[in-house]
Amino acid sequence: LSATVQSSFTANQNGPDLSFKVITAEKVATQSVKGSGTKTVSSSASGPITIYNTQAKPQTLITKTRFATTAGLIFRIRASVTVPAGTAAKPGSVVATVYADQPGSTYNVGPSSFTVPGFAGTPQADQVYARSTATMSGGASGTVPVIDAVTEAQTRRTLANALGPDLLKSIQSQIPAGYILLPNAATTTFREATSQPSSTSGMVDVKEQGTITAVIFLNATLAKAIAQSVPGLAYQGEPLMIASTTSLALAVTTLPDAAASSFTFTLSGTAPLIYTVDTARIAAAVAGKTRSAAEVALTNYPEISRAIIILRPFWKQTFPEDPSSITV
Repeated sequence: LSATVQSSFTANQNGPDLSFKVITAEKVATQSVKGSGTKTVSSSASGPITIYNTQAKPQTLITKTRFATTAGLIFRIRASVTVPAGTAAKPGSVVATVYADQPGSTYNVGPSSFTVPGFAGTPQADQVYARSTATMSGGASGTVPVIDAVTEAQTRRTLANALGPDLLKSIQSQIPAGYILLPNAATTTFREATSQPSSTSGMVDVKEQGTITAVIFLNATLAKAIAQSVPGLAYQGEPLMIASTTSLALAVTTLPDAAASSFTFTLSGTAPLIYTVDTARIAAAVAGKTRSAAEVALTNYPEISRAIIILRPFWKQTFPEDPSSITV
């Protein structure tokens, strides 16, 4: 069944009629480039941490509260935060940015666990803690290599071009069973991460972060919405699936974010639709019927183009009364 569509639709996140989800994926690409000069720097590393609280009451942390890694490196917040109350099973949490107490690359640490030294010796020492999931960045001191703006811009364009296909592949691997991604239903943005001296002398690591956000639809509900929008199909609500999305295109002013409850879009192109056979429904339709009566009953199901009826043992004249005893 081929349906030519040119219509507007409204989808609801996890709704019963036309359902969508928003999924994202992130990747960072790095390329080492030979420095074109040097400069003297003194900068402190920084990055986001998630602060957790297992107390039954909120916990306020003042400006310059210290957070320590297991190696004893100290980071501080530069604005006060209040961590919501929680439990050991479900801690309250808040994300904050911390800054290294000292300049230098030593503080460019990877994902870490943090304690709050100010709570040492108190019950809060075990109840308030933090973790990071990304590497702290920006810490440097002394003379470091740098690259000129033209080389950096060219390198970033190369990295962005390489990230595009990787991000698309990553988002496709996240699509749950039963959902589909339409052409034009994903958008990619890039953010310049700070270039840093490489571990190789005289080289600079240029980093580019790419984020892809995609809207995916529950195949069955989108197929039904398309069939209902096309006059002349004589569609009666039977379960359908979209066999391929290559000839469809989605158009929307702005793709929704994860917080959006609904959004409206236009869909155009050709949708190859296939009927989904509900085997339990078919078994129930022929249960207790003779061969000839079953053949007549099956003509009421447009999703069935051809059926071969086999009764075993061969002397049986009717199907079992119990649909679970019938194999479709």
